[in-house]
Parts: sequence; structure tokens; C-alpha cells
Amino acid sequence: MNKSIRILLAAALTLLACAAPAMAQSAKVYELRTYTTNPGRLPALNKRFAEHTIRLFARHGIKSVAFWTPTDDARRDNTLIYILQHDSREAADRNWKEFQADPEWIKAREASEADGKILVKAPERVFMQLTDYSPMK
Repeated sequence: MNKSIRILLAAALTLLACAAPAMAQSAKVYELRTYTTNPGRLPALNKRFAEHTIRLFARHGIKSVAFWTPTDDARRDNTLIYILQHDSREAADRNWKEFQADPEWIKAREASEADGKILVKAPERVFMQLTDYSPMK
């Protein structure tokens, strides 16, 4: 291999090495989830998250970003909203599949629902990517 090709190859490899972190960051996806609970069941959901779910998320590669409860009268007693981070959409699918099959999660979910189902309906999900101008980048 001649010197010019080696120099070009070295430059290309350096460029790829510098771009790799940015490329990895851009593949990350955020998942916005909204849970609506049956009347009086939000405390049980919050307890389950605090005592089990967040730790189990981490075990399965699901990064918890933030959790909220609304302040408006109509939703403050029955709604939990949160954002998760995954390495990619494919990773999110894999993470959720593994999480939902985890025996510890199944046991925690069943125990928290011993007094009745917590959710009115399946969680609402939206997958998102950061914009170029997002302060989080």
C-alpha cells in the first residue's frame, strides 16, 4: 500500500472514530409513556415504580429519564407520564420483551394488582428522537 493511500485510510479511520459517538447518540430513542389508572389506583402504580419497576428497567437496559404526574384536576389523581431512553428502536423492543418476561417483574405486577387492576387501558406510547437544536444533545 502506498503512502498516499495509508494517509487517506488513516484520515478516514480518524474521522469515523470521531463521528462514532455522535452516530451512537443519534440512534438513541426516547419513549414517552402515559398511564391512566382506575380510580384510586395511582398510589399503587407509583409504589410499584418506586419499589420495583425503575430498578428492573435498568436491569433490562431501559434508562429512566423522568416521571411526572399532571397538575390539572382532571388527570392528577389517575395519570403517570414518563420518558425512557433506549439505544435504538430495536433495543427498545428487545428491552421490553425481556422486561415483561422477567419473573421478578411478573411477581411485582401481580402483587401490586392483588387489590384490583391498576390500569384502565394499555399505556399510550410515542417514540421520539432528539432534534438537532435540543438542549439535551
